[in-house]
Amino acid sequence: MSDSNDLKNRTLTITKTLNAPIQLVWEAWTNPEHIAQWWGPPGMKTRVIKHEFKVGGEWEYAMQMPDSNDFIADGVYSEIVELQRIFSSANFKPMTEGVEIQSIFEEDGDQTHFTFNCVHPTVEYCKQQEEMGFYNGWGSVFNRLQEFLSSHD
Repeated sequence: MSDSNDLKNRTLTITKTLNAPIQLVWEAWTNPEHIAQWWGPPGMKTRVIKHEFKVGGEWEYAMQMPDSNDFIADGVYSEIVELQRIFSSANFKPMTEGVEIQSIFEEDGDQTHFTFNCVHPTVEYCKQQEEMGFYNGWGSVFNRLQEFLSSHD
């Protein structure tokens, strides 16, 4: 198998232990009112435009940039297993398009082990996204998620 087809070489992964029970983490990912509270980098306000939480359902979020323009994120849910995982196509135009995001949840008492995979179509695109700041960007989003969870437990 060539490197370009190797899933591992096309995937960027963040793992985090969230200090919240899995039910609360799940609600944060599936309730549009909750999503608007934490989705996006610090300082950005997020508006949920569309949220059809079902396989084949579409989602679309607008994050307001400092210049008041909207940065649009959208996708289509491809797999949902309650309290376990949410897979979706994703576009974050104009920076990232045609990726799959995978949010995987594992219960551990009052904590939740969380794995976030972003699967890119090619190894080259994956490397480019990593160099553009994937880990810092998504890391800051998941820090906001933890802050949101801490204020709602």
